[in-house]
Amino acid sequence: MTPPDERRLLTPEEYREAQASPEFVELKRRFRRFAFPMTVAFLAWYLLYVLLSTYAPDVMATDVFGNVNLGILLGLAQFLTTFVITHLYVAHAGKQTDPIADEMRDRLEHHEFARGARGRGDQVSREARRG
Repeated sequence: MTPPDERRLLTPEEYREAQASPEFVELKRRFRRFAFPMTVAFLAWYLLYVLLSTYAPDVMATDVFGNVNLGILLGLAQFLTTFVITHLYVAHAGKQTDPIADEMRDRLEHHEFARGARGRGDQVSREARRG
């Protein structure tokens, strides 16, 4: 990453070029393919819990062991599910989206999205900088 005192502000055109790039389109696709289904699944799971607690209190009051009932276990499972989803997202981001985002940030910092900075030579210069 470029030190803050060596940075030049990006122009709106550079941001537009980056946003229109195939890399950014792929980044959005990969993020959405994970985030939307996972969000829908978790909201459905949460809604099921709320509906069961509202409309099926006898089911939720079913004793599992000792003073612990099904409602308590399902409520704790909500927390567990949150941690599992967080872990899955971190793993997904590390493998699928972060490498693209890091590459794009590097290109933005080196103003490679500026008009005329595209082309095969830029790819070679990026790889050379990484050493």
